[in-house]
This record gives sequence, structure tokens and C-alpha cells, in this order.
Amino acid sequence: MSERKLLEIKNLVTEFHTEEGVVKAVNDVSFSLNKGETIGIVGESGSGKSVTSLSVMKLIPNPPGKITNGEILFHSENGTVDLVQCTKKEMRNYRGNDIAMIFQEPMTSLNPVFTCGEQVAEAIILHQKVSKKEAKNLTIELFKQVELPRPGAIFDAYPHQISGGQKQRVMIAMAMSCNPSVLIADEPTTALDVTVQKTILELMLQLQQKHDMGILFITHDLGVIAELADKVVVMYKGKIVEQGNVKDIFTNPQHPYTKGLLACRPPLNRRLTWLPTVADFMTIDDNGKMHETHKSVADVTNSLVISPEETAKRHEKLYQQEPILEIKNLKTHFPLTKNFLGKTTDVVKAVDDVSFDVYPGETLGLVGESGCGKTTLGRTILKLVEPTEGSIIYKGEDITNLSTKAMRAYRKELQIIFQDPYSSLNPRITIGEAIMEPMRVHKVFNNDKERKARVMELLKRVSLLEEHFYRYPHEFSGGQRQRICIARSLALNPKFIICDESVSALDVSVQAQVLNLLNELKEEFKFTYIFISHDLSVVKFMSDRMIVMQQGKVVELRLADEIYENPETNYTKELIDAIPKGELKDIEASLAKKKTLSLT
Repeated sequence: MSERKLLEIKNLVTEFHTEEGVVKAVNDVSFSLNKGETIGIVGESGSGKSVTSLSVMKLIPNPPGKITNGEILFHSENGTVDLVQCTKKEMRNYRGNDIAMIFQEPMTSLNPVFTCGEQVAEAIILHQKVSKKEAKNLTIELFKQVELPRPGAIFDAYPHQISGGQKQRVMIAMAMSCNPSVLIADEPTTALDVTVQKTILELMLQLQQKHDMGILFITHDLGVIAELADKVVVMYKGKIVEQGNVKDIFTNPQHPYTKGLLACRPPLNRRLTWLPTVADFMTIDDNGKMHETHKSVADVTNSLVISPEETAKRHEKLYQQEPILEIKNLKTHFPLTKNFLGKTTDVVKAVDDVSFDVYPGETLGLVGESGCGKTTLGRTILKLVEPTEGSIIYKGEDITNLSTKAMRAYRKELQIIFQDPYSSLNPRITIGEAIMEPMRVHKVFNNDKERKARVMELLKRVSLLEEHFYRYPHEFSGGQRQRICIARSLALNPKFIICDESVSALDVSVQAQVLNLLNELKEEFKFTYIFISHDLSVVKFMSDRMIVMQQGKVVELRLADEIYENPETNYTKELIDAIPKGELKDIEASLAKKKTLSLT
């Protein structure tokens, strides 16, 4: 790895003018990026990591934002330039050509009215001044480099016609189209399956070695950073609280915030009563001053370990009961093609002959890649999607063929927490009204005064304030919105809740808080959960037993610990291997691999 500096950020300050006053989103940030090096920038939402990257690209919306201090020095063969001083026209020469960016959400970054190929070719024509035919050939070559299947077909495909992982590869191809010196990747794998995430990370590493790029990789997940970065920059409330090489940060974190981020990811090799959070390592008083607890990551996690004997005792008691839910030979098929008479000629078997039982008080995990059928199975159980065949038996009653009207009686007991809390809340009504609405529909309590009192209790129970009753969904963070959705699902005193990817879009520290809350509520209200996620580490932490699904079928169903310790299928092994674990041996293997690649 060359030590030649590519990018130097010196004392950078980026401010936003809001109704509450000036917010320093990036506050006196300094670090440098060398050629062929990867720097991981980590922190929770609001830490300033994305604003730092947008400042480098000069994409801060003005107003309300503005770079008010510092230098962003870009070093190239043509000399050094301070990007802060560049005009809009000058920045266009650097943006894309020398410094490229992969944004967090590929669906919103790609234009839905143009094909994937047209969008990449447009960037090539703009920066490289080549013909349309040459641009098309170069685009197809890039699609091959990023290992997209059928590159020619994807050139002509629109964004909605390809998967999330494929869209992200198109974004990488676009970013790589002009062989940039610096690649900024802003949360590029957050919503992807662990197996897709692994291939994207390996792809970025290969492209880096091939082009000797510097990469700024922004994420909230330290596990991902461990397997990719050379150095780590930890940001908190706009400031850098710690930076150093990846091995030092992971083996000997100095700042309590870094310790919290490392500790709150669910461990795979043991069971904990609850997940540590940042609050276990630091607290903030009313004056905004930080107080450190001076505990190590090991001290905190070791105090929370559940012994295998305790777990075995719980399972023995759990599985002596009669099942609360019995799924028998369940099938959910969707028509794919029809003939000219309207008869279905081909179907997608989203759920294909699935059978299992769920016991009262159990959390049954449901894991698998996107498209495996786990969400469709969850929705079919709740009759939000009609089954094609099979039986759904709840508390001894067969609810499979019940009418919509007859199902309404069961809706109080059977609830779902959806993946995206923002789209599950009506933006036009306050969150208090959103939580009261199902109570009115099911005639819970005699009047709105009693219902409002119940909503206030629920808000308090999910660590929100009474004044939040009158606010709208857009006024809350992602973690708070998920708590609102949990409160709404509790409003009808349900017995059975399906959590569908309910923490996948959250920061790891907020995710830990929400998972702890779900477990607390389960003990308090004696819930039974089906917990759906593509993140096997989260499912293992939450679950007693675990179902692994592939292509609509159940490929494994056993105790969660047994599946992790001794997976029976290659598919499960691949899912487990793809989890970024952030362990020392993984960091050392990653660094050794990089060294080998740089020598070849």
C-alpha cells in the first residue's frame, strides 16, 4: 500500500441553520486518506458521518447547510486543490472523475424512467467524451466487472426489474465508470442480505486493488468495518471521538462510545439476557456533559451471559405446552404468467408446503435471504395474504378459510410490526391518533378519554414522552418510529406478534435498545413472537428455535443454538459464514488477504 496522500480533511466544520439555531453537524473533523487505503467512518444516525462525505463531494444543500471552516485537500498528479474553495463548475470536473460516491439507497439514487445501462452510459459520455456505442460497450464491461448476471439484459432493465443487490452493483459500476481515485461508500450494504453484503464487500476490495483507490466506507456497523477497513474513524455528535488502525480499535477501544458500538451487536457464540447499549458505557447529564462508567466490553458482556443449563430448563418448560399456532402444509402461490384465456400457466411458489408449530411464550426465528418467502409466510399466517393450500390453526381453531369479517375478531390477538415504520404510519395524523385508531375499530374502552390514557401508558412503556402524542411521524427518528409501531401493536393487548424485519434499518445501538424492549415486553405481557429477519445474529439472539427458509421451503428447523453450532445444510453454513463477526481472527485474516492482493 502506497503512503501517498489522496485526501486530507483539516478542521472541517459544516453547519446547518435551523429554527432552533445553528447545528454543527461536522465539528472540527480532521483525518487523511492514502492511496489504496480504506478508512471506515462509524457512528449512529446524526453523528455527522454522512454529512462529512457530502461535504467532500460539495453536495451540502445551501441553504440551510454550509461549510464554514476547514480545508478538504485533494492530491492528484496535477497538483493539490482545496475542494472547499472550488466553484460549482470546477467541482463538476472532480465529482465522478476523481471522487465518486455510492449512496445508501440505490432505489432512490437510480432514475426509474431510464434503464440501468442508460444511466451508467450517461456518466461515461459526460466525463470521458466517448460515443454512445463506446459508452454502451464500456458499461457492459463494467457490469461484468461487478459480476452482474446477464450484463446485456441488465443494461436494458429498469431499476424496478432487478433486486436490491443488483441495484447496488449498478451503483458501484456507475461510481467506478471513470476510474476515480477516491470512492465514498455511504452505508452501501445496510439493507442487503448478509450473503449479498459479503459479495459486495469482496467486490469493492477487488476493485480497490485493481485501481489502487482510496475508499471512505461509512456505516453504523463495526462488524462490517472489521473485514474491510485499514483505519477506523469513530464519530459522535459531529466530532471524531477516536481514530486508529482497525486492529487497535477492536482489541483496545479507548472511548466509551466506541465500546458501546462494539458491545451492542448480538454475539453468536453465547446467549445474553439482554444486549449492552451505549448507555452501559457512558451517560449524558442534563447539561450535555458525558460521564464514563469505566467498564470494559468484556466486563459488561460477561455479566449478561445465560448458562446453557438455564436455556435448557426454559426450553423444557416451553415445549411441554400445547402449541398456540399450528401451520400444516401451507402453500402461497402467486400467478406469474397467464394464457390468452386468463388461465394461470406459471406460478411463483413463495411459500411451498411449510409445516411447523409455535408454542406459547416462544420466539420462533425465521431467517433466509430476500425472496426466500419469509415475509409472505408471516403475512399468510395473519391472512393479509390468502393461502393457496394448507391449514392455519390458532388456539385450536382453523382460521384458514375465515372471511374478512370473521377474521376481525382474531385481529386483536394477532398483530404485526412491519419493516418500515415510516410507511406504516399515516403522515397526516399524529402518533397519538395512530395508536388510538385500532382501539376505536375494535371498540376497546368506552370512550376516547380512556383510550388516550391507555396511549399515554403505552408511550411511557416504550420509552417515549407523553407530549409525543401530539407530534407527527416525520418529527421522529427511525428508532422512535419503530417504538411507536410497537406501541400501536400493543394497543389491542395481543397474544401473538409477528416482527417482520422490524430492526433491519436501525443503527446497531438503537437496534439493541429495540430488541431489549421487545424481550422485556414479551416477559411482561406473555407474548409469543415470530421474528423475521435476514440477519442471523439478530435472529439467534431473539429466538428459542429457528426456521431457515430457502425458495419457499423450510430447510432447517431446530433450536437456534444448535443450528448455529452445527448447521445441516450448505445454505445455512453460507448464511453463518457471511455474518460480519468483527472478531480478531477475522480482522487479521482480512489484513493478510489485503497484503497478499497488493503483492500480486
